[in-house]
Amino acid sequence: MKCRHCEQTLEHVFLDLGFAPHSNAYLSKEELSKPELYFPLRLYVCAHCFLVQTEDFACADELFKSDYAYFSSVSVSWLKHAEQYADMIIRRLNLDSNSFVVEIASNDGYLLKNFINKNIPCLGIEPTDGTADAAEKLKISVIREFFDHTIAKKLSIEGKQADLIIANNVYAHVPDINNFTRALKELLKPDGTITLEFPHLMQLIKQTQFDTVYHEHFSYLSLTTVAQIFLQAQLRIFDVEKLSTHGGSLRIYGCHIENTRSSSPVVERLIKQEQENGLHDIQSYLQFQYQADEVKNQLLSFLLEQKRLGKTVVAYGAAAKGNTLLNYAGVKPDLISMVYDAAPSKQGKYLPGSHIPIHSPSMMSEAKPDYVLILPWNISDEVFKQNQNLYQQGTQFVVAVPELRYIQEPNRT
Repeated sequence: MKCRHCEQTLEHVFLDLGFAPHSNAYLSKEELSKPELYFPLRLYVCAHCFLVQTEDFACADELFKSDYAYFSSVSVSWLKHAEQYADMIIRRLNLDSNSFVVEIASNDGYLLKNFINKNIPCLGIEPTDGTADAAEKLKISVIREFFDHTIAKKLSIEGKQADLIIANNVYAHVPDINNFTRALKELLKPDGTITLEFPHLMQLIKQTQFDTVYHEHFSYLSLTTVAQIFLQAQLRIFDVEKLSTHGGSLRIYGCHIENTRSSSPVVERLIKQEQENGLHDIQSYLQFQYQADEVKNQLLSFLLEQKRLGKTVVAYGAAAKGNTLLNYAGVKPDLISMVYDAAPSKQGKYLPGSHIPIHSPSMMSEAKPDYVLILPWNISDEVFKQNQNLYQQGTQFVVAVPELRYIQEPNRT
């Protein structure tokens, strides 16, 4: 296999999680009796450009189908994050009714609705029908395609270049990252701005966030590597922010390489910080498998001990990261009886691989479990606050990543 960016031969395995089904391929009751498709879940790291990437086998159109079950609007904290971003970027770029905003992977319109409310023209690009339907109900125009250079060229010819291109948590999802980046340049006005948000590889390694590895993520990104990819496409990163979302993300600001706006010193400082944390040294990547196995073993020890004691353990959040964790650990309904999730699109279905049933959170208070394992640990504070009644009745809340931890109060760090 060749590196998706620099085409050097890949020789170093970063993480091997064996075989797993697609993490968002939730099952109906009827599908439980049918064969389930598993794929290898293995990551390599390129010794030349340090792009961490999945083994090459899955096609995006197999992963993002019309019944794709992830709707961004389900998370209250994510809606707030989107609203705050919109307010900030509108002020920063002086966007108004004469501007044009394009969001790639616009999902259910959770973000663009904030621009629509300010009378700023916008367009969503979203390949999954269910989420696109939801966005169109909010009066958002949507192109139902995967974004690539062909789509960007067509829009550019039609005079629809963007003042602002937004792509939140999609950069890691594209199999051809070079094509995608060239498409960003094609769609961008001469003085336009690109903002991308993606989980930061440095935090993934430091916090052992191996459960964020799943087939929908083709790449795991550092600022160092993204700066190289942008440069090859004749784009430049001129600013960057650290975010708390998804366990530690980056928001980068990009422009055409010839644009005269100055670059923030924060960009070079963060690249230097990555270097100090070993992201420029191939040996730093080769210890991660041991870290992941420690997390898995801690979780299994906890679940087996609670089963021995006759305690009931359920999970909250039928998230993709939870499926990675449960499938790598080999957890089945005998250890976690059910999972509760607020997304109606998931309720009544079963987790891929583990086949744990998914129910509405309203049923959790009736069950009164001894323990709730919060699988989407990035919203653990939100989940804990929403279920104070259970906590006061004696239910304990735990997370497994980066280590098994009991939640006593919202994390203030």
